[in-house]
Amino acid sequence: MAKDRSNSQDYGAPLRKLLLSVMVLLLIAVFLLWRIDSPRVERFRAQVTDRIVPNFDWAMAPVTGMVNLLRDFQSYQRIAEQNQELKRELRRMKEWKEAALQLEEENARLLDLNKVRLDPRLTFITGVVMADSGSPFRQSVLLNVGARDGLIDGWATMDGIGLVGRISGVAKNTSRVILLTDASSRIPALVQPSGQRVIVAGDNSAVPPIDFLENPGLVRAGDRVVSSGDGGVFPAGLLIGQIAKDPGGRLRVRLAADYERLEFLRVMRSYSNEPVSDVSSVLTPARATLQGSPQTTEVVDE
Repeated sequence: MAKDRSNSQDYGAPLRKLLLSVMVLLLIAVFLLWRIDSPRVERFRAQVTDRIVPNFDWAMAPVTGMVNLLRDFQSYQRIAEQNQELKRELRRMKEWKEAALQLEEENARLLDLNKVRLDPRLTFITGVVMADSGSPFRQSVLLNVGARDGLIDGWATMDGIGLVGRISGVAKNTSRVILLTDASSRIPALVQPSGQRVIVAGDNSAVPPIDFLENPGLVRAGDRVVSSGDGGVFPAGLLIGQIAKDPGGRLRVRLAADYERLEFLRVMRSYSNEPVSDVSSVLTPARATLQGSPQTTEVVDE
């Protein structure tokens, strides 16, 4: 048995060397054959390819299957991404639908009040943002318009879309704007379409919370928030933003103004209404028409 094992080892090593040599020579021959530039050799290569390559379809089947599987996976991934994008578009379309319905209701109310006389003093002046506070504890910017332009403390400022803040400090040529995100900012607001009155309270974050909400069940994410005009702080109807919820469930306002790119601000001129001092001149007709009516005169004297 030991002799047979030694004989197999003696014949095995030379046989492996012979097969390796033949394989190397065959590969060199194939390489040289494919490098020869001759029409006759080219026809020979074409015939060899036509005869051998089709017979290797079974060997290429696993590779082809893996390639097709990879393509199917990529296609499924693209379909999933498109599905997520369509869902996001649907949510945005629902928000736009709600905004369109609210605008339609507002338009209908304005059509009923088409004889309303607007205050001609409700104009605006545009200023350039020169610098910001640069402090995490104070949110404000500096404008290049001031007292020479007729600015007054408390006037609202907008970036063209949403409310940004209010004038707080006026110099001759400049003015300071306290942003809605500042911790000292408190803005009376109205949530549409529910009509809930709230206070937008700044907390030095990009999404300020709302306080003093009577019925949270009537407010949902995506509702518009506008200034209510209560207290004469701001004119009514200025867009502030939309309702959003933080991870803790607290209602906040996603501001409509782009605070990352405040380059120009629109200062809204809003003069306070004149107080009525002589009530009798407003509530009663002219004195000449009351002379023939003793009863009416007695009511007025009261």
